[in-house]
Amino acid sequence: MITSSEASAASIPVAVRPATGGLTRLVPESLLLLVARLGIAAVFFQSGRTKVEGLLTIKSSTYQLFASEYALPLIPSDIAARLATGAEHLFPVLLVLGLFTRLSAFALLGMTTVIEIFVYPDAWPTHLSWAGLLLPLVVRGGGTWSLDYFRRNRLLQR
Repeated sequence: MITSSEASAASIPVAVRPATGGLTRLVPESLLLLVARLGIAAVFFQSGRTKVEGLLTIKSSTYQLFASEYALPLIPSDIAARLATGAEHLFPVLLVLGLFTRLSAFALLGMTTVIEIFVYPDAWPTHLSWAGLLLPLVVRGGGTWSLDYFRRNRLLQR
């Protein structure tokens, strides 16, 4: 039976294999997942900070934005403003910590999908890049450099 690493190695031209094998050892998956966590967390957290003044007082302009430009079907604009602002603060912090990584990434991926479909459908290149950072986190989790990893291993040792 061929393993997935053998199958992927077989698809790489022979002349390139030594270089890619070295990169795999040089750049661990946990580093890639950490960079994804930090990168996408920065995008959403900075967006969340534009919606508040002080620590977490939602600006009146945020409510106006959700009533007009960000208007969603089925969700009243004031509730959508509160949910989005809270999500843009909570989930990025969890991603930076690597705590509840899959859940946080999935929530932000859902948010990205809603933004793409209902708010800015022409911004798909940006949203695709966000999804490209979020999907590995949903699938693989936060990696060994995350609180999820330490929490899981601590529970297994008991």
